[in-house]
Amino acid sequence: MLCLSSSLTWGAEPPQNLFESYRFVDLAYPLNETNQYWPGDDYTGFELKTIATIEKDGVLSKALSLPEHLGTHIDAPNHFEPNRPDVSQLTPEQLFGPGIVIDISLRAEMDVDTMLTTEDIKKWEKKHGHIPEGAIVVLKTGWGRFWKNTVRYQNRDARGQLHFPSFSAEAATFLVEKRKVRGVGVDNLSIDRGISTDFAVHHIINKAEKFGLENVADLDKLPARGFQVLVAPMKIENGTGGPTRIWAMLPK
Repeated sequence: MLCLSSSLTWGAEPPQNLFESYRFVDLAYPLNETNQYWPGDDYTGFELKTIATIEKDGVLSKALSLPEHLGTHIDAPNHFEPNRPDVSQLTPEQLFGPGIVIDISLRAEMDVDTMLTTEDIKKWEKKHGHIPEGAIVVLKTGWGRFWKNTVRYQNRDARGQLHFPSFSAEAATFLVEKRKVRGVGVDNLSIDRGISTDFAVHHIINKAEKFGLENVADLDKLPARGFQVLVAPMKIENGTGGPTRIWAMLPK
């Protein structure tokens, strides 16, 4: 028997049409010039340029330019740690697993610098059950509502410092060591909160050869658990990440 997870199981032959049993939620934003990206000094935005037209060339073709870490994207293990797999080396087993959503959006409205704590995770488990091994844990901060407003999404103070919530180092360590997750994600710019200077969460996740997902879309459409996540990044050789399609599969 082929068993992809505790809730997605079939016999020797998979069903002819998964859409009969599951509904799919797209958790990625479309790529375009308005996409949010990490505001580094040498980063540039998305550009799509027409290089051939049907009228002139008989075919429509375009060239694109973008940083790896733009829009909905993955941080591969080599992003913050040396001698770790690049994005092209991630396997299907690493990129598929039970989905978990932990919601701190109400607290984030009062404290934009708040972090997910280990205590938050344990409280979540008391209500929803143990986080299964191999899960992909996504943090809902409510930041998705600011997606089209760059000023609010970055939320800089007078000194230019970013302010938005995310994981704490302690929570990341707990998820990696105690719950053995496959990866983590968040609905804003970074799996480290905006005021971070050491990017401790990135280091913890990448050192363990796990991935991070950033700018994950439409978490309001998901329950706390009971679904599967399929992560499909661009297969860039030696890449530290790349634009990523993320699908949630929910039983009908």
